Amino acid sequence: RRPRPAAPAAAPLVLTERLGVRRGRVEALRAVDLRVRAGETIALMGRNGAGKSTLLSTLVGMIAPTSGSVLVGGRAPHGTSPRELIRQVGLVPQEPRDLLYADTVGAECAAADGDAGAVPGTCRALVSELLPGVADGTHPRDLSEGQRLALALAVVLTGRPPLLLLDEPTRGLDYAAKARLVTHLRALAADGHAIVLATHDVELAAELAHRVVIIADGEVVADGPTAEVVVSSPAFSPQVAKILAPQPWLTVEQVEGALL
Repeated sequence: RRPRPAAPAAAPLVLTERLGVRRGRVEALRAVDLRVRAGETIALMGRNGAGKSTLLSTLVGMIAPTSGSVLVGGRAPHGTSPRELIRQVGLVPQEPRDLLYADTVGAECAAADGDAGAVPGTCRALVSELLPGVADGTHPRDLSEGQRLALALAVVLTGRPPLLLLDEPTRGLDYAAKARLVTHLRALAADGHAIVLATHDVELAAELAHRVVIIADGEVVADGPTAEVVVSSPAFSPQVAKILAPQPWLTVEQVEGALL
């Protein structure tokens, strides 16, 4: 079995301490402690309404904490200007159309290059990798949900933020698109980017994540190496682990490696 590479030890890129968020009468997050280091991929898992999206929104500065503290790259996100913050963290939300404003794919790419100060054509190259065969003149509203997600991801990745946040990134993706996404995210992590993805996709977590953090009712109830956390909970265990338990394999790739 090929071991999952350990994330490098370094100062945390994300640091939350006793983080709390109240939205109206609802305590959306309670005393959340989280550390994320460069090169580390973390899967946030939990039921709908558990607080995963609220945590991502807090990390990107869209929500200010009610209590405790949150730092991203040493800065408090809610107190940092958007122009500065975009160079530290990028969020691909559940509704990718929230990031897409232009009338064509080509215009979206040009705007993304300009906002990020990237070489012209950078975003377009990412779109071609993640979303092959889509013409520049295509209107984003004419894309499928999965295609819009791929375009929004390319827009965010153009800035190469040290921290990438993804909210349900495989929703609407077919198998081939998901495989391309996994390949790209692995390359980003290997290049030192930190990735936090909120997902119900246990197979994605098994393939990508160094750690799994499970949230329930706004609280962290589990945080540890992927293999330990997902196998201990039937609700979050991938199919391979369910079939081959008590063997430690989580993915088909790991099984193939063990048989070689």
